[in-house]
Amino acid sequence: MRDWLGATAVAVELPEGASVAALLECVTAKLPARQPVLTLRGIAVSVNAEYATAAQILHDGDEVGLLPPVSGGSSDETTEEMPVRTALTREPIDSEKLIATAKRGEDGAVVVFDGIVRNNTRGRQTLHLDYEAYEEMAARQMDELARQALSRFGVRQVTLVHRLGRLLVGETSVLIVVASSHRAAAFEACRWMIDTLKKTVPIWKKETFVDGAVWAAGEPFPVEIAVTPPEGPHEG
Repeated sequence: MRDWLGATAVAVELPEGASVAALLECVTAKLPARQPVLTLRGIAVSVNAEYATAAQILHDGDEVGLLPPVSGGSSDETTEEMPVRTALTREPIDSEKLIATAKRGEDGAVVVFDGIVRNNTRGRQTLHLDYEAYEEMAARQMDELARQALSRFGVRQVTLVHRLGRLLVGETSVLIVVASSHRAAAFEACRWMIDTLKKTVPIWKKETFVDGAVWAAGEPFPVEIAVTPPEGPHEG
Protein backbone atom coordinates (compact mmCIF):
# COMPACT_ATOMS: atom_id res chain seq x y z
CA MET A 1 0.00 0.00 0.00
CA ARG A 2 2.82 2.40 0.81
CA ASP A 3 4.49 1.55 -2.48
CA TRP A 4 1.29 2.27 -4.41
CA LEU A 5 0.52 5.50 -2.54
CA GLY A 6 4.11 6.66 -2.94
CA ALA A 7 4.71 7.78 0.66
CA THR A 8 4.89 6.43 4.19
CA ALA A 9 2.82 9.31 5.57
CA VAL A 10 0.65 11.98 3.95
CA ALA A 11 -1.65 14.72 5.24
CA VAL A 12 -5.26 14.56 4.06
CA GLU A 13 -7.86 17.33 4.37
CA LEU A 14 -11.44 16.20 5.02
CA PRO A 15 -14.61 18.09 5.92
CA GLU A 16 -15.60 18.33 9.58
CA GLY A 17 -17.42 15.20 10.76
CA ALA A 18 -15.80 12.95 8.13
CA SER A 19 -15.59 9.27 8.98
CA VAL A 20 -12.96 6.59 8.40
CA ALA A 21 -15.08 5.41 5.44
CA ALA A 22 -14.84 8.90 3.88
CA LEU A 23 -11.08 8.82 4.26
CA LEU A 24 -10.92 5.43 2.52
CA GLU A 25 -12.92 6.84 -0.38
CA CYS A 26 -10.43 9.71 -0.60
CA VAL A 27 -7.47 7.33 -0.58
CA THR A 28 -9.08 5.04 -3.16
CA ALA A 29 -9.39 7.98 -5.54
CA LYS A 30 -5.61 8.50 -5.37
CA LEU A 31 -4.73 4.90 -6.27
CA PRO A 32 -3.90 3.67 -9.77
CA ALA A 33 -7.07 2.54 -11.54
CA ARG A 34 -6.19 -1.16 -11.33
CA GLN A 35 -5.28 -1.17 -7.63
CA PRO A 36 -8.11 0.12 -5.36
CA VAL A 37 -10.14 -3.06 -4.76
CA LEU A 38 -7.08 -5.27 -4.33
CA THR A 39 -5.37 -2.78 -2.04
CA LEU A 40 -8.21 -1.90 0.33
CA ARG A 41 -10.01 -5.25 0.51
CA GLY A 42 -9.70 -6.78 3.96
CA ILE A 43 -7.69 -3.96 5.54
CA ALA A 44 -8.06 -2.68 9.08
CA VAL A 45 -7.77 0.95 10.14
CA SER A 46 -6.29 2.45 13.28
CA VAL A 47 -6.94 5.91 14.69
CA ASN A 48 -4.26 7.14 17.06
CA ALA A 49 -2.86 3.58 17.35
CA GLU A 50 -6.21 1.97 18.24
CA TYR A 51 -8.28 -0.18 15.88
CA ALA A 52 -11.24 1.76 14.49
CA THR A 53 -14.47 1.06 12.60
CA ALA A 54 -15.46 2.52 9.24
CA ALA A 55 -18.08 4.68 10.97
CA GLN A 56 -15.68 6.32 13.46
CA ILE A 57 -15.59 10.11 13.13
CA LEU A 58 -12.18 11.69 12.60
CA HIS A 59 -10.91 14.87 14.24
CA ASP A 60 -8.24 17.40 13.38
CA GLY A 61 -4.78 15.98 14.00
CA ASP A 62 -5.81 12.30 14.16
CA GLU A 63 -3.18 9.82 12.98
CA VAL A 64 -4.79 7.14 10.83
CA GLY A 65 -3.08 3.89 9.87
CA LEU A 66 -4.15 1.82 6.86
CA LEU A 67 -3.21 -1.72 7.83
CA PRO A 68 -3.00 -4.60 5.35
CA PRO A 69 -3.48 -8.10 6.81
CA VAL A 70 -0.44 -8.76 8.98
CA SER A 71 2.22 -11.45 8.75
CA GLY A 72 3.34 -6.92 16.75
CA GLY A 73 10.60 -1.19 22.09
CA SER A 74 13.64 -2.64 22.79
CA SER A 75 14.46 -5.91 24.46
CA ASP A 76 14.19 -6.00 28.25
CA GLU A 77 17.55 -7.09 29.60
CA THR A 78 16.53 -7.31 33.23
CA THR A 79 15.88 -10.56 35.09
CA GLU A 80 13.39 -9.20 37.64
CA GLU A 81 10.04 -10.93 38.00
CA MET A 82 7.69 -9.65 35.30
CA PRO A 83 4.44 -11.47 34.46
CA VAL A 84 4.50 -9.90 30.99
CA ARG A 85 7.59 -9.12 28.94
CA THR A 86 7.08 -7.87 25.37
CA ALA A 87 9.41 -6.12 22.94
CA LEU A 88 10.10 -5.13 19.36
CA THR A 89 13.79 -5.27 18.58
CA ARG A 90 16.18 -4.90 15.68
CA GLU A 91 18.84 -6.95 17.44
CA PRO A 92 19.12 -10.77 17.26
CA ILE A 93 16.78 -12.45 19.73
CA ASP A 94 18.63 -14.42 22.41
CA SER A 95 16.15 -17.29 22.75
CA GLU A 96 18.12 -19.31 25.30
CA LYS A 97 18.52 -16.34 27.63
CA LEU A 98 14.85 -15.37 27.46
CA ILE A 99 13.72 -18.95 28.07
CA ALA A 100 16.03 -19.30 31.07
CA THR A 101 14.85 -15.94 32.45
CA ALA A 102 11.21 -17.05 32.27
CA LYS A 103 11.65 -20.17 34.41
CA ARG A 104 10.79 -20.27 38.12
CA GLY A 105 10.70 -23.04 40.71
CA GLU A 106 6.91 -23.14 40.80
CA ASP A 107 6.61 -23.83 37.07
CA GLY A 108 5.66 -27.27 35.83
CA ALA A 109 6.10 -26.32 32.17
CA VAL A 110 7.66 -23.75 29.89
CA VAL A 111 6.31 -23.88 26.32
CA VAL A 112 8.23 -22.08 23.59
CA PHE A 113 7.38 -20.99 20.06
CA ASP A 114 10.59 -20.01 18.26
CA GLY A 115 9.71 -18.78 14.76
CA ILE A 116 12.75 -18.91 12.49
CA VAL A 117 13.49 -17.85 8.92
CA ARG A 118 13.43 -20.89 6.64
CA ASN A 119 15.43 -21.21 3.44
CA ASN A 120 12.47 -21.43 1.06
CA THR A 121 8.82 -20.57 0.58
CA ARG A 122 6.70 -22.65 -1.80
CA GLY A 123 9.86 -23.91 -3.47
CA ARG A 124 11.47 -20.48 -3.97
CA GLN A 125 14.92 -20.12 -2.37
CA THR A 126 14.92 -17.39 0.29
CA LEU A 127 17.77 -14.88 0.55
CA HIS A 128 16.41 -12.83 3.47
CA LEU A 129 13.29 -11.38 5.07
CA ASP A 130 12.50 -7.78 6.01
CA TYR A 131 9.99 -7.09 8.78
CA GLU A 132 8.22 -3.75 9.17
CA ALA A 133 5.73 -2.63 11.81
CA TYR A 134 3.52 0.25 12.81
CA GLU A 135 5.71 0.24 15.89
CA GLU A 136 3.69 2.26 18.40
CA MET A 137 0.56 0.25 17.70
CA ALA A 138 2.37 -3.12 17.43
CA ALA A 139 4.03 -2.63 20.82
CA ARG A 140 0.68 -1.78 22.40
CA GLN A 141 -1.07 -4.72 20.75
CA MET A 142 1.67 -7.15 21.80
CA ASP A 143 1.43 -6.04 25.43
CA GLU A 144 -2.35 -6.38 25.37
CA LEU A 145 -2.09 -9.82 23.75
CA ALA A 146 0.30 -11.05 26.44
CA ARG A 147 -1.92 -9.74 29.24
CA GLN A 148 -4.96 -11.39 27.69
CA ALA A 149 -3.06 -14.69 27.64
CA LEU A 150 -2.32 -14.37 31.36
CA SER A 151 -5.95 -13.87 32.32
CA ARG A 152 -7.48 -16.18 29.70
CA PHE A 153 -5.31 -19.23 30.36
CA GLY A 154 -4.15 -18.64 33.94
CA VAL A 155 -0.46 -18.95 33.14
CA ARG A 156 2.19 -17.34 35.33
CA GLN A 157 4.45 -15.53 32.86
CA VAL A 158 4.47 -14.60 29.16
CA THR A 159 7.37 -13.36 27.03
CA LEU A 160 6.71 -12.09 23.49
CA VAL A 161 9.51 -10.62 21.37
CA HIS A 162 9.37 -9.80 17.64
CA ARG A 163 12.30 -8.89 15.45
CA LEU A 164 12.18 -6.05 12.91
CA GLY A 165 14.51 -5.21 10.06
CA ARG A 166 16.45 -7.66 7.89
CA LEU A 167 16.72 -11.30 8.98
CA LEU A 168 18.79 -14.07 7.43
CA VAL A 169 17.96 -17.76 7.14
CA GLY A 170 18.02 -19.46 10.55
CA GLU A 171 17.45 -16.29 12.62
CA THR A 172 14.56 -15.98 15.07
CA SER A 173 11.78 -13.65 13.91
CA VAL A 174 9.39 -14.12 16.85
CA LEU A 175 9.78 -15.77 20.24
CA ILE A 176 6.94 -16.67 22.60
CA VAL A 177 7.69 -18.19 26.01
CA VAL A 178 4.85 -19.22 28.33
CA ALA A 179 5.56 -20.42 31.88
CA SER A 180 2.87 -22.16 33.90
CA SER A 181 2.33 -24.67 36.67
CA HIS A 182 0.43 -26.88 34.20
CA ARG A 183 1.52 -27.87 30.69
CA ALA A 184 -1.96 -27.81 29.13
CA ALA A 185 -2.48 -24.12 29.89
CA ALA A 186 1.01 -23.27 28.63
CA PHE A 187 0.47 -25.11 25.33
CA GLU A 188 -2.93 -23.51 24.78
CA ALA A 189 -1.71 -20.00 25.60
CA CYS A 190 1.31 -20.28 23.32
CA ARG A 191 -0.73 -21.52 20.35
CA TRP A 192 -3.41 -18.87 20.89
CA MET A 193 -0.81 -16.09 21.09
CA ILE A 194 0.99 -16.88 17.83
CA ASP A 195 -2.28 -17.41 15.95
CA THR A 196 -3.73 -14.14 17.27
CA LEU A 197 -0.51 -12.18 16.73
CA LYS A 198 -0.45 -13.21 13.06
CA LYS A 199 -3.97 -11.82 12.58
CA THR A 200 -4.02 -8.64 14.67
CA VAL A 201 -0.56 -7.16 15.35
CA PRO A 202 0.51 -4.73 12.57
CA ILE A 203 3.77 -6.34 11.48
CA TRP A 204 4.49 -7.16 7.84
CA LYS A 205 7.04 -9.38 6.11
CA LYS A 206 8.77 -8.89 2.77
CA GLU A 207 10.39 -12.03 1.37
CA THR A 208 13.36 -11.69 -0.99
CA PHE A 209 14.12 -14.73 -3.13
CA VAL A 210 16.84 -15.49 -5.66
CA ASP A 211 14.29 -14.67 -8.39
CA GLY A 212 12.43 -11.70 -6.94
CA ALA A 213 10.67 -10.29 -3.86
CA VAL A 214 7.10 -10.18 -2.53
CA TRP A 215 5.22 -8.97 0.54
CA ALA A 216 4.09 -12.15 2.26
CA ALA A 217 0.42 -13.12 2.23
CA GLY A 218 -1.31 -12.08 5.46
CA GLU A 219 -4.14 -13.81 7.28
CA PRO A 220 -7.49 -11.95 7.07
CA PHE A 221 -8.29 -9.65 9.99
CA PRO A 222 -11.05 -10.86 12.33
CA VAL A 223 -14.45 -9.56 11.22
CA GLU A 224 -14.66 -7.20 14.22
CA ILE A 225 -11.47 -5.42 13.04
CA ALA A 226 -11.58 -5.40 9.23
CA VAL A 227 -13.32 -2.33 7.77
CA THR A 228 -13.77 -4.05 4.40
CA PRO A 229 -14.51 -7.76 3.81
CA PRO A 230 -11.52 -9.91 2.81
CA GLU A 231 -11.52 -11.69 -0.52
CA GLY A 232 -8.64 -13.94 0.46
CA PRO A 233 -5.06 -13.74 1.79
CA HIS A 234 -3.41 -10.42 0.96
CA GLU A 235 -0.31 -10.54 -1.18
CA GLY A 236 1.33 -7.81 -3.18
